[in-house]
Amino acid sequence: MKEIRVTYLANIRDVTGKDKEIISLYTGTVQELIDTLNEKYSLFERGLHARVMINGKVIWKDFESEEIQEGDSVVIVPPIGGGDAVVSDVCNKCGVCVQECPKKAISLGEDRAYVNPSICVDCNTCVKVCPKNAISIHPSEGVICSYCPVNCQIKEGDLGACLRYKNLNGSLVLARKIAVPSEKTPDLPLVTGVGAGNTQPCFVPAPVIVEDTVEDVDVVTVVSATPLSFSLLKLKIDTDEFIGEEGEAVYRNGKKVGMIVTEEYGSKMIDIGGVNVFQGKNGITAARTVVEIANGEEVELRVGRKRVKVSVKIGKPPVINGEVIKRMRLGCGSAVIAMFAPLLKEVADEVIVLDSHITGLLSEHSAGKFLGMKYSGVVPFGIKSTDGRYFGEHGDGIGGTPVKDPRDAIRSIDFDQAWDGMRILVTDTTGDHISVFILEKKNLKEIEPDKKALDVVKTISKNCEKAKVSALYCGGVGGSARAGIANNPLAVTEAVHKGEIKVTVGGAKAFILPGGGINFYVDVEKVMGERPFTYIPTPATVAPMEYTMPKDVFIRIGGHLKNVTPLSKFLREHEIERL
Repeated sequence: MKEIRVTYLANIRDVTGKDKEIISLYTGTVQELIDTLNEKYSLFERGLHARVMINGKVIWKDFESEEIQEGDSVVIVPPIGGGDAVVSDVCNKCGVCVQECPKKAISLGEDRAYVNPSICVDCNTCVKVCPKNAISIHPSEGVICSYCPVNCQIKEGDLGACLRYKNLNGSLVLARKIAVPSEKTPDLPLVTGVGAGNTQPCFVPAPVIVEDTVEDVDVVTVVSATPLSFSLLKLKIDTDEFIGEEGEAVYRNGKKVGMIVTEEYGSKMIDIGGVNVFQGKNGITAARTVVEIANGEEVELRVGRKRVKVSVKIGKPPVINGEVIKRMRLGCGSAVIAMFAPLLKEVADEVIVLDSHITGLLSEHSAGKFLGMKYSGVVPFGIKSTDGRYFGEHGDGIGGTPVKDPRDAIRSIDFDQAWDGMRILVTDTTGDHISVFILEKKNLKEIEPDKKALDVVKTISKNCEKAKVSALYCGGVGGSARAGIANNPLAVTEAVHKGEIKVTVGGAKAFILPGGGINFYVDVEKVMGERPFTYIPTPATVAPMEYTMPKDVFIRIGGHLKNVTPLSKFLREHEIERL
């Protein structure tokens, strides 16, 4: 006879009238426990769809052979089901539900949207995004997934909304192989979170905890594909083109999903998502946008009050209003003057390098003075900051300024200092533009640039990096991540900040922000695996998180030792994908 301590959660507790009790079993199988609880409470027969969770693992099958031992953590948990979606006649065919359904289960008919019940998994995305409240959920069939609060009801052979879990013969299984680095090094996790899934609720140990020896050190890696409400994508777009003012909104399909933030050197910056955006009316669109961009898809955004069209694809040049941006600026106008002053001096008496931040004027600049140049009397477009440096202005002209006619780059000329025959060259920080003027009897005449001038401007262009779109995925991990590693969440956080635990995302090293909590940035181009990110329609994005540490650290912080599996055994028992 086995004495099994059983805990009841949520509405299961309402039926039993108690939080815990001791159940006596003869064989100790899960089937015997189910039969015993059915006799006492009809828990598995009254529409509650209760499940048995042993040591954090939900038992889906093999009830007769799965045994429970005294001392095991046995919890009876309730899923929460949804149903097939039905659309009422108030639908105005706006198509929002079609765009946002993660299962592509909705199409527009002649009079309204229609839901394919064979595909719908009852994730409620359509209900959340419908502006007319035209969609309702009705009971359906399938296995109810409890790996996140959405509780998809997944039919045989189908995937849930997050595309992580599949119903295979009535049991939920991982939908993809777990990605494993092709080599073991101190800088890589033993296993990645790509394809690994997660556990729910937070106190349940992470789904994958493996150990092995790396360079004579016993190492443990804890893995979870973790839903993160506190997450966003920080887009870096290499361009001088004006896309909008800082703080202006960024849109996807007409919905605000982010904003323009402070520029970096040579790049525009956009934040997509974030917890406050996710909690708003456009949260699902924002989460989908973060994931699609991070996974390498091409996405079209509309930016700022002018709704500038910006197409982004990680690792590729940005496309702004249909124009492919080929080069990133070399530096501000002043920096270009400083770098190439000796070459510029040989082709013109004065050079203006237009830039939306700092326009440079060669003869007045410290570099021109160093070369012994005489001030030309030219005053360029902009507001003077210091000698040879003029604050620019954003616009859709040359160098990202409002100047479209190169003559307008020359605001005025002091003819007492200028001289007849003086040549003025106008260019920008990428070498995309060149104009040359000659001063004749106080009149500016534009002339064709000679080969020497063209070569110098080409030198500027050749020193520019290729423009591309890059991104940092930014997240903050909470309860499930830390409690899934150890019984002492604070110790986990402290060990991360001491560098004792290496945090990676899909095998890519994460930068941990200083201060409290575990907040991180990771370069999405370095994340391993195909389509490593996903999202759930709570909404939240899902990141493949790994925490790797020496085993003695794992023990010290109260790690879940009972759940550790040798790496060799794990690799034998699971389908894996070598990266």
